Amino acid sequence: MVRDDLFITVPSLFRCPISLDVMKSPVSLCTGVTYDRTSIQRWLDNGNNTCPLTMQVLRSKEVVPNRNLQRLIKSWSDSVQHHRTHRVDSATTSVPSQDEIKCIVKDIETEKDPDRCCFDALSKILCFAEESVENREFLAKMDGFVQMLVDFLGDNKSIDFIEQVIRVLELILIKMGDYKQLMTLLLKNKNVDCLSSLLLALQRGRSVDSRIGSVRILESIAMDAESNLLIAEKDGLLSELVKSIGLETDPSLIEASLSCLIAISKSKRVKVKLVHLKTIPELKNILTAEPNTGVSNSITEKALKLLETVSSCMEGRVEMCSDMACIEAVVQKLFKVSVEATEHAVTILWSVCYLFRDGKAREAVTNSNGLTKILLLMQSNCSPAVRQMSADLLKIFKVNSKSCLSSYDTKTTHIMPF
Repeated sequence: MVRDDLFITVPSLFRCPISLDVMKSPVSLCTGVTYDRTSIQRWLDNGNNTCPLTMQVLRSKEVVPNRNLQRLIKSWSDSVQHHRTHRVDSATTSVPSQDEIKCIVKDIETEKDPDRCCFDALSKILCFAEESVENREFLAKMDGFVQMLVDFLGDNKSIDFIEQVIRVLELILIKMGDYKQLMTLLLKNKNVDCLSSLLLALQRGRSVDSRIGSVRILESIAMDAESNLLIAEKDGLLSELVKSIGLETDPSLIEASLSCLIAISKSKRVKVKLVHLKTIPELKNILTAEPNTGVSNSITEKALKLLETVSSCMEGRVEMCSDMACIEAVVQKLFKVSVEATEHAVTILWSVCYLFRDGKAREAVTNSNGLTKILLLMQSNCSPAVRQMSADLLKIFKVNSKSCLSSYDTKTTHIMPF
């Protein structure tokens, strides 16, 4: 009996406020609240002219399909179904012992044949790895096991097999400790092309888990300038990572892809590539996303961090300053997400307004009440670096911070609303 299925946690975002069931066709009212189409239509057909959750009088009874939320619910539903299927399979198949795993690995090494037998053997290893942390540590320390997985990635096998390998490799990542060996095996062995397999899983992976696994493996081996360039220069890989931060994808994949892009975008060469791949508009979409799209504070922080990274090159600043909405979106995140997010936002504004001295960027900051926020930031318990950048910004705007600060109520200016 698979008891876990009885306790599947449904994100509150996915439940209709009226029926409390998972929404099948989410639609939004003019108040911004989303309901299942059937429930809200019944409410409106009964003569009600208010929003059931907020009780605001509706200016319009028109409903708008929430496509982003619908995609997120579909992705979550598919993941739950995959989990149930996998747990049923695991329940009917006993978890192998450590001795059995040793025999399975030995058989695979001697067989060296990517047939169904090898696939089934890897399925047993995956079942073993998912069972406990101790099992994952056992696999990570087994002589030749990681090398075997890398060899599998380098071969031209089916997407199903590649996904299995990636899943096992991701599970034992944290137990490897030192990723230098993995980086060498994956990137510096000219006899195998592991990046192509990781890219294939990103492009055609049947499960979100394997796509996330591919991204996390890439991030783990992005350890220095050489490895970053090897990853970024792989045809199609960088563009696929940028595609993965689109709002229509799974939030966990968005966050993992942002982390990976941050890790590999240290050099100017990669930053310029990201600008050309239209990364900045995707980041703006994340910053301006509605609350019901699943964008978490962690995703927002990483989006600002990546935007800060690309704003450090001339091409990135030019791209940002050509879209005032992007600058305004950065200003709106000051004080609203976290201390880290505010620091990233200030650095971006300092880069485009102080270093680049762009007139449009300064206009966007002024129009979005950015000066007031910068003044408040000067009085907060921020880091010395942020304080200096804020002071630089005030100089650019020719604002006398002392005289302006004295006009604010001291009871409100020392509050950091995080």
